[in-house]
Amino acid sequence: MSTATTAFAPLTIQDAEALVDTARRSAEAAGVTVAVTVLDAGGHLLAFRRDDRAVLIAGETSTRKAYTALQLNAPTADLVDAVQPGGLFHTLPTALDRPLLFIAGGVPVRRGGRLIGAVGVGGGAPEQDHAFATAAAESLV
Repeated sequence: MSTATTAFAPLTIQDAEALVDTARRSAEAAGVTVAVTVLDAGGHLLAFRRDDRAVLIAGETSTRKAYTALQLNAPTADLVDAVQPGGLFHTLPTALDRPLLFIAGGVPVRRGGRLIGAVGVGGGAPEQDHAFATAAAESLV
């Protein structure tokens, strides 16, 4: 008896670079300076870009947004209410590798319906960061 598995392509460095480039171009078109982080499905950094004009904290913010979206397999914009008192994650422990960040701008990246990584954007308003990250994630074929 054999077991069949469905093959899927993991997130590559080339994919990660394309995600960063799409988010960067979206931000530049809006006149916003951002940092962009792309993690693979294991939470490993594949690509990062911080414009010299972006504040230094934007890099840590983009990384934590990507990490949160990856760990919880959901856009961080959808998780904001969950951490409020009475929310699903209000008592979520923060003893993970790095603290989670529940601010819009982190988006899971999927291929063939499978989670293959995450992209995080920091530096603009949360709604802008979410739009830039979403544009990047949706651009991946």
